[in-house]
Amino acid sequence: MFNMKKILHVIIITLLFPDLLFAQLVPSQGEDNKQVIYLWPGGAPGFENRKDEPEQAKDWWVKNIHNPSLTVYTPPKEKANGAAVIICPGGGHRELVFTAEGVDAAEYFNSIGVTAFVLKYRLFREENSPYKQEHTLQDGRRAVRLVRQQAATWNLDTSRIGLMGFSAGGELAGWVAFDWPKEEQPKGVKMDATKSKPDFLVLVYPGPLAVPPVIDSNAPPLFMIAANDDECCSEPIVKLLQMYRKANVRTEVHLYAQGKHAFNMGKRSKLQTLNTWPQRLTDWLADNGYLKK
Repeated sequence: MFNMKKILHVIIITLLFPDLLFAQLVPSQGEDNKQVIYLWPGGAPGFENRKDEPEQAKDWWVKNIHNPSLTVYTPPKEKANGAAVIICPGGGHRELVFTAEGVDAAEYFNSIGVTAFVLKYRLFREENSPYKQEHTLQDGRRAVRLVRQQAATWNLDTSRIGLMGFSAGGELAGWVAFDWPKEEQPKGVKMDATKSKPDFLVLVYPGPLAVPPVIDSNAPPLFMIAANDDECCSEPIVKLLQMYRKANVRTEVHLYAQGKHAFNMGKRSKLQTLNTWPQRLTDWLADNGYLKK
């Protein structure tokens, strides 16, 4: 019976979303036992001829991304609770801080039973980049839709799919969650009606472009964190807090006295408040029912 359900699921996905081709699952470069799902199996719309160009990676960063993808991190089966989160690393839209704001975050989520997907998106501020903000946004929306469409593959609850962003990745997460700018489907791609808005949102020192013109009552529940001495990215969470309060939507904010920018998941910080901040997120996720099995 279980196998028949899986077969029917594959058939339905193939019929409804033929452009996905059920996505491509291949080993991730440099990461054994990880899967990579390419967002656009034939290459990003309008840039298909660049999909085979190799990425550049060194130490903590990755750039030269022309074939956007999700790297999948699954929790132990005995811990898995059906929740999922797509993680958008920061890097100023010039590079991706893939280790500290991608892998570390994914491993944290796995430790609390959440399946994590680290997004490699196109960078519109990278030197000589052919991309614009709209292409980065396309990748963000596509990532949420793909995880939602293939939720059964990882036994996910489609009402508990969240989105997390650090710094510039927080801007991307905000664009997707707040539906701005308004979506324009890539040329030659059939409109995908799958919901791209996440069920919950986590913003870690998000950049100023994360703040939309307005927040409505349909905005997802939000958890935010930043350091008050972060000249770039503490003000956005204050603005978003005010907008969320006005819209009467659930939010929790942690504005720490010090820590500046890019403290990541707190693992490398000497400040106790920042070193333990993920526990605040765990509590929020639990209190709001996202960690239930």
